[in-house]
Amino acid sequence: MATAEAHRSSTGKYIVVYVCILAIAALQFVIAYSNLDGSQMLARMLVLATIEAALAVLFFMHLWMENRGLLWFVVILTGFVIFAMQYSWTDSFRLLNGVPWAK
Repeated sequence: MATAEAHRSSTGKYIVVYVCILAIAALQFVIAYSNLDGSQMLARMLVLATIEAALAVLFFMHLWMENRGLLWFVVILTGFVIFAMQYSWTDSFRLLNGVPWAK
């Protein structure tokens, strides 16, 4: 009886998280078609996408049940990968414009 009750409460939690993700997606749709400046839209969409991704990873991939060491490892590694991707963007400008000293 206790396992059925626990399963029912966890199912309700997943439905609530799913509805929250759907609401965030609807909010992103509203923001996309609103008359905003590009930088404002980027900032709002980035914040909403981060919240949406965090909810999906924490609840649907069960990361919130793991020990805190693994959670912090995933957060730090993800941050490192994102910042490393930002570092490589300067090379794309070189590929677009050519090497300045080769002219």
